[in-house]
Amino acid sequence: MASTVSAYSEKLMEMSVLSLICSCLHSKPHPQTLGLFEDMEVKSLNKRISGQAFEVILKSPTDLSPDRPQSLSLAAHKKEPSLGELQKKLEAAEERRRSQEKQILKQLAEKREHEKEVLNKAQEVNNNYSKMAEEKLNHKMEVSSENRTARLSALKQRMREKELHAAEVRRNKELQSDLSG
Repeated sequence: MASTVSAYSEKLMEMSVLSLICSCLHSKPHPQTLGLFEDMEVKSLNKRISGQAFEVILKSPTDLSPDRPQSLSLAAHKKEPSLGELQKKLEAAEERRRSQEKQILKQLAEKREHEKEVLNKAQEVNNNYSKMAEEKLNHKMEVSSENRTARLSALKQRMREKELHAAEVRRNKELQSDLSG
């Protein structure tokens, strides 16, 4: 009994999951066939050093040969879902859809908020730049105006000094001409 169990467990380790499932579903497969399905057949090839090798043979859907295996009737074991179960599934799907819509709307709102923040920041930077440029221009104009006023006043002062000098020279000349003549 122990040798049978150990042989069986050893065989299970060698078998792939696919062959195990196929052996459970189909009682008498071909010795090298791991699984027979409606439109394909899976055969095990010699075991390779790198692992297990399989050959998958696809059959045409029009193949009506009598030795063609019938489809696995896994669906026959499933029971038909009741109206209540269908309704629950529909409600769950609707809830998932609503949740997904809420999540998308939330992401869009966050994206719009971020865009507004970026636009506000850009406008603020632009306003600050405009204010600084205006202040620089005003300062430059004030300095220029002060320089112009200073140059004009200096020019007027030089003109007065020249006039005073010219008047003095004229007076001195008149005095000399009065004294000499």
